[in-house]
Amino acid sequence: MEQPITWGALLLGGLEHRMAEYGIDPHAGIDALVVSVLLIGFAYVAGRKFRRSEMVEPEGKVSLSFVAEWIISSLLHLFNGIIAHGAHKLFFILGTFAFFILGNNLIGLIPGFNPPTDQFNVTIVLALMTFVTAHFIGIKTHGFGYIKKFMGPIWWIAPLMLPIELISHLVRPLSLSIRLFGNMTGDHKVVLVFSSLLALGLPIPFMGLGVFIAFLQAFVFILLSSVYFQDALEPAH
Repeated sequence: MEQPITWGALLLGGLEHRMAEYGIDPHAGIDALVVSVLLIGFAYVAGRKFRRSEMVEPEGKVSLSFVAEWIISSLLHLFNGIIAHGAHKLFFILGTFAFFILGNNLIGLIPGFNPPTDQFNVTIVLALMTFVTAHFIGIKTHGFGYIKKFMGPIWWIAPLMLPIELISHLVRPLSLSIRLFGNMTGDHKVVLVFSSLLALGLPIPFMGLGVFIAFLQAFVFILLSSVYFQDALEPAH
C-alpha cells in the first residue's frame, strides 16, 4: 500500500529517495529529522541565557529558559532516584532519549506527520543504544568482574545461570523496542480511524489520549533505560 505524503516529506523531499536507497523508511526518517531540527532549535534558544555567563539569576517570570531548566531539573531528580551514582554523567543519553522520543511521539498528532516511533527500525535502534551503553558502563565500572553478574550468587549454579542471564539481557532491547513501537502504532491507528470517520470534534478525546500515551511511553522508555544502567553499575552479589 502506498504511504501517504507527509509534511516532512514535502519539506525535505530531496532526502526521501536517498533514504529509501539505504533501506530507511523515508517518511519516518524525514519526520524524525524534522523533530531533531526542532529540538536543536529549542536547545539553542532555551540555553542562550546559560551560555552568556556562569552565574544565572532567576528572571522572575516564565520563559523558555525557565521551562527548559524545570524540565531538566525534574528529569535529573528522577534519574538520581534510580541511579545511585553517575546520574549526571548518564544524563546526556537519558535526557536525549526523553526529548527525542517524546518529540517523535507527539509529532504524529499533527496532521500531515507520522510518528517515527511507530516504525520498528527506529525503536530498535534506540533500544540497542540503551543495551550497548548499559554493558559499556558495566564493563568500564567493574572490568572483567562484570561477568560475575551473569554467574549467579553461588559458583556451582553458574552453568545454569549464565545462559538464563544472557537470554534475559539479550531480550531487553527487543522488549524495549516492541513496547514503544506497538503502543505508538496502536495509538496512531486509532486516531487515524476516528479522524477519517469525522474530522471535527470526534477525534479530540482520542488526541488527548494520544498526548497521554506519548508522554507515558517516553517515560517508560527512559525509566527502564535508567534501571538497566543502575543494574550495570551495581556490583555482583
